[in-house]
Amino acid sequence: MHAKNRIPSSGNSTPSPPASPLRSPRYRHGRKSGRFRPFQPGQTIAHRLAWLLLSVLLRRQGIFLFAPLIYISGMLLYMGTISFDVVPVVKHRPAPGSVYRSPQVYEKLKIDMNGDNSFADAIWTIWKNSYKRGEWRSCVNKSSEGLPESNGYIYVEANGGLNQQRTSICNAVSVAGYLNATLLIPNFHYHSIWRDPSKFKDIYDEDYFISALKNDVRVVNKIPEYIMERFDHNLTNVYNFRIKAWSSIQYYRDVVLPKLLEEKILRISPFANRLSFDAPPAVQRLRCLANYEALRFSSPILSLGETLVARMKERSANSGGKYVSVHLRFEEDMVAFSCCVFDGGEQEKEDMKKARERGWKGKFTKPGRVIRPGAIRINGKCPLTPLEVGLMLRGMGFDNNTYIFLASGKIYNAEKTMAPLLEMFPNLQTKEMLASEEELAPYKNFSSRMAAIDYTVCLHSEVFVTTQGGNFPHFLMGHRRYLYGGHSKTIRPDKRKLALLFDNPNIGWKSFKRQMLNMRSHSDSKGFELKRPNDSIYTFPCPECMCHTNKSEDSSSSSAM
Repeated sequence: MHAKNRIPSSGNSTPSPPASPLRSPRYRHGRKSGRFRPFQPGQTIAHRLAWLLLSVLLRRQGIFLFAPLIYISGMLLYMGTISFDVVPVVKHRPAPGSVYRSPQVYEKLKIDMNGDNSFADAIWTIWKNSYKRGEWRSCVNKSSEGLPESNGYIYVEANGGLNQQRTSICNAVSVAGYLNATLLIPNFHYHSIWRDPSKFKDIYDEDYFISALKNDVRVVNKIPEYIMERFDHNLTNVYNFRIKAWSSIQYYRDVVLPKLLEEKILRISPFANRLSFDAPPAVQRLRCLANYEALRFSSPILSLGETLVARMKERSANSGGKYVSVHLRFEEDMVAFSCCVFDGGEQEKEDMKKARERGWKGKFTKPGRVIRPGAIRINGKCPLTPLEVGLMLRGMGFDNNTYIFLASGKIYNAEKTMAPLLEMFPNLQTKEMLASEEELAPYKNFSSRMAAIDYTVCLHSEVFVTTQGGNFPHFLMGHRRYLYGGHSKTIRPDKRKLALLFDNPNIGWKSFKRQMLNMRSHSDSKGFELKRPNDSIYTFPCPECMCHTNKSEDSSSSSAM
């Protein structure tokens, strides 16, 4: 490089930077003019364009400052070509147990289920558990002493169905006895759901009830004339004492008793669930006495019920007269109230909408109320369908020769929903099948009387299966414990687990059967349960209503003999 090249052309010009040092001859060798060689032989047009772009970027590095602007401009041009009228749909996979797939599970398991002869009929082997510390026997002490002068009359109105009314009756006996009052035979409140105008004596043996309680609580079927005159012979004119649900017996003593002493007669309406489950032993004794000893169905109901029990035992003679009773709650009103979705499609949806409006006007359509059928099913709140009950029992080891008594109202869409259950258990019976039309005619239009017949047949079965909860199975479990040495002999399925199993069409028969046998064993182990605080004495009669006999006492008495 020559010296004149380093002299500035004018006084204002900045001096040129010093020349770069000469490269090594190795790198300088073979170098041609120009820094890049974009047009070498053998290169494709794509290679040449890429090489050209790279060379421009390397020569003009400042272009990177404009890269964000170029990117944003390109995105705006791209987004301008997209239509936002169509929003992409994101499909969420339903949570396990939230969908009714029981029909698919049934079709999957049917062949293996029918071909399984690996174990004996469960009717002979189901109850293996015994109370480890002895036995329980019923023992409710009746008073033999006379009653002091009455503090007045108590009149209650029992609302609800058969067994909710039963709760009111037993609680009323306890309150009247504790307050030393005279109880007027309870009046049954007519309800739009049950539509049963039956009176106390239509369902229960009124004379026996009064006689069984005569030394513990005064019970009468009418109020003296001189008192009725004060109220124009109309009990609705009597002062109605409104009591909060689950009130303690102390509340009755401190608040209700002074008013009773003042008025000499009180009306309590409604009375269902107006007394706490926890109470002193004296109150619990009266509850036990009323429920397990004093309340007996009227002679016509008791006679027909016992006749149907005898017929069930006769038909199941090959099983030693042992049969299974199932309380199935799949009536239209129960399905509607549950808000669960089954496989009936649009017709089911329309039927349930009408049933909810007919039975509970506006309750399910209130603003802001959100109903999530999937969550209800996952939580085990959906009523079991006839198909699910059949699958469960077959998995538990009951074969298709087992005799089953089905206690229920009118099953929703029975022609379709009952078909799989009848296919699995062809010996299934109902009260309509066991009794003639003439025998059932006096009870046909009375739901509580029909329920009383079902109650009697279920009470004497070898196995009782509850599928939905409610007062009917709770009273039956307690009554069966009272009769069968403290064991309820009741299958109580884990409906949350069933929801998961019935939502798995890929499950195999062996796996399903293992789960059902575990559930059956759990029900057996829970047959003996003692009452805990806040438990109902009508479901758990031990120890208030039953006496405990230790094994040591039994062995010592037997050795003495």
